[in-house]
Amino acid sequence: MSDRPLDLGWMRIFTEVARQGSLTAAAGSLRLTQPAVSYQMRRLEEELGVALIRRKHRGIDLTAEGQRLFEIVSRNVDAIDLLGQQLRRTEERQTIRLHTDYAFSSLWLIPRMHGFRALNPDINIQIVATQDPLGQGKHDSDVMIIFGTRQEAGDGAVLLLSEKVTPVCSPAFLAATPAPAGVADFSRRKLIHLENTSSAHWFDWPSYFKHFGVQRGPENDGGDISFNNYTMVVQATIGEQGFALGWAGLVDPLLEAGVLVTAGPSLDAPGRGYWLMRPKSSDSAVRKLTGWLIDERR
Repeated sequence: MSDRPLDLGWMRIFTEVARQGSLTAAAGSLRLTQPAVSYQMRRLEEELGVALIRRKHRGIDLTAEGQRLFEIVSRNVDAIDLLGQQLRRTEERQTIRLHTDYAFSSLWLIPRMHGFRALNPDINIQIVATQDPLGQGKHDSDVMIIFGTRQEAGDGAVLLLSEKVTPVCSPAFLAATPAPAGVADFSRRKLIHLENTSSAHWFDWPSYFKHFGVQRGPENDGGDISFNNYTMVVQATIGEQGFALGWAGLVDPLLEAGVLVTAGPSLDAPGRGYWLMRPKSSDSAVRKLTGWLIDERR
C-alpha cells in the first residue's frame, strides 16, 4: 500500500453516503449519478486497503473502520462548511458609507457610534469625513449628512441638529481675563475663527456681531487665529487661545464636563443645521442606520 498522502476529494461523498445510509440517496443529495458515487467509494476502499461499507439489499452499513473514518471526516466537513458560510457572508456583507463633515463626524457621530455597533454588530460602517459630503457620495447605499437648509438637503431630509451657537472658552482663559460685559466686548478680544470655503452658510463671528448690531473695527482684529477645521477650533479653544463660537450638540459634552464654559448670548437658526438626506437605497442595513441616526437627534 502506498504511503503517499490521500487525495481528499472523496470526503464529502463518503460523509454523505454514511449519513444517508444509501449510495443512491447520497447520489441524489450530491446531484451525482449512483454509479459515480459507487465508483468513488470503491476507489477509496482500494486506496485504504480496507472495507468501509457493507452493501445490503437496501442501503449500506459502515464497517468498524468506516465508522472511525466517518467520525473524523464528518467533523472536518462540517467545520469547512461552516467556515465557508461565514466567509461568504463576510464577502457579501455590505459596507455602508456615511458621508459628513469633519465637525459632525468627530464631535457628534464618533462618540455615539459604539451604540449603533453594539446593536448591529454585523453591519460594516465606513465614515467618510470631508467638507464637501455631497461631492463624495457615489453609491445608492451611501448615507449623507450635510450642513445647510431644508431646501439644500432636499425632500425627505430629516433635521438631526439645528444650528445654535454660543461664545465659549476654557475656564482658565476666562479666569485670566475680565469676562466680556456684552457682545460688543467680544469684538475687542482674541477670537478663534472657522474659515468657510464651502457653499454652505453658517454663523461666524462677523455674522454673530451683525445680528447683535456690533461692528468690529480694524483696530481690534489683530491677534485672531483661524482654522479650516472645526475640530481644530475646539482644540485651540480648550488650549486657552481665545473665544470661539460653540455649536450646540457638538460641544455639549465639553460644556457638561467643564472643559469649556459659555461666555455670551446664544444665536440660533432653527431652519439650518445638519440634515440626514433621504438615501436612494432602502435596504435593511441602510434603514437601520438612518433610523438609529434619527433616534439619536436632539
